[in-house]
Amino acid sequence: MSFGIDDLPVRDELRGKSPYGAPQLDVPVRLNTNENPYPLPEPLVERIAERVRHAARHLNRYPDRDAVELRTRLAEYLTKTGGYEVALENVWAANGSNEVIQQLLQTFGGPGRTAMGFEPSYSMHALIARGTGTGWIPGPREEDFTIDVAAAEKAIAENRPDVVFVTTPNNPTGNAVPAGTVLALYEAAQAAKPSMVVVDEAYIEFSHGNSLLPLIEGRPNLVLSRTMSKAFGAAGLRLGYLAAHPAVVDAVQLVRLPYHLSAITQATALAALEHTDTLLKYVEQLKSERDRLVAELRALGYDVTDSDANFVQFGRFADAHEAWRGILDRGVLVRDNGVPGWLRVSTGTPQENDAFLDAVRELKKEYSA
Repeated sequence: MSFGIDDLPVRDELRGKSPYGAPQLDVPVRLNTNENPYPLPEPLVERIAERVRHAARHLNRYPDRDAVELRTRLAEYLTKTGGYEVALENVWAANGSNEVIQQLLQTFGGPGRTAMGFEPSYSMHALIARGTGTGWIPGPREEDFTIDVAAAEKAIAENRPDVVFVTTPNNPTGNAVPAGTVLALYEAAQAAKPSMVVVDEAYIEFSHGNSLLPLIEGRPNLVLSRTMSKAFGAAGLRLGYLAAHPAVVDAVQLVRLPYHLSAITQATALAALEHTDTLLKYVEQLKSERDRLVAELRALGYDVTDSDANFVQFGRFADAHEAWRGILDRGVLVRDNGVPGWLRVSTGTPQENDAFLDAVRELKKEYSA
């Protein structure tokens, strides 16, 4: 007799669900997971090896549970690039921005509480909410994927969520959310509950505009979430962090696992932070390539959402999955995110982007034939 997951006493809200993940297929060009396509520069690889070698000599001991040196360096990076001075006390770090989000929902969400996000947006917000027993409420977006402030304020007032997520630049659509919109939603959330507002800035280094980091001034219920996976080209590192009022940092430590950031993770992240100037030069290259993708896709007749991220959403297709398959058959893997009529492509190297453009050019001819 076979025995499967449905035979286990799994929580009811998890039954019938699928784990998060994008297809990892063996194709010449993979542009489906928003990774930075450039390997880390050799001087950084050597510095990582030095720091890890030093950390390895002390692996018989637990790591710094408060990651003081790492958080100090992250605060310096935020201050330098974010237009607002933050200190160690404002910063917390975890294993990827997903763990940051999980800790925030463990702290401010949970059974009997709710979270809201404006869909389509980063699907892990809803998945982590479900995993923490937090009720999920999808909020409205306009046809062009912007957030209508009046509609959003009404949804917050009616539902009174405990946590509100605002993703900017938004994944999977790529468009940025204006500071005025975030401020309006924050005020609506405080009037309704008050609630925590989490601004997910995973792709902010690729934006045409500035970080919303200065908005945390005088707003203790506002949190910014960041990652080193994208701009730093360190998806394999799994390092995320937040910036907020020191009280928020104190609060999330109530749910963090003991010694949650390994000594190896801390050492690797510290090495990367020593090379931010070099890594951000790659970001500038990717921004230029992203803008080229937008321009060329539009020239081919595709609809394209304005993008402030390292990816581009394009369409519109009568059958997005069929179009996804057509591109895959030409050796290029993009993302079918489930947004009806749309696909998403990560910005790759110039050569990878050329291969993608060739594929969609052929696809356009096939559909037009």
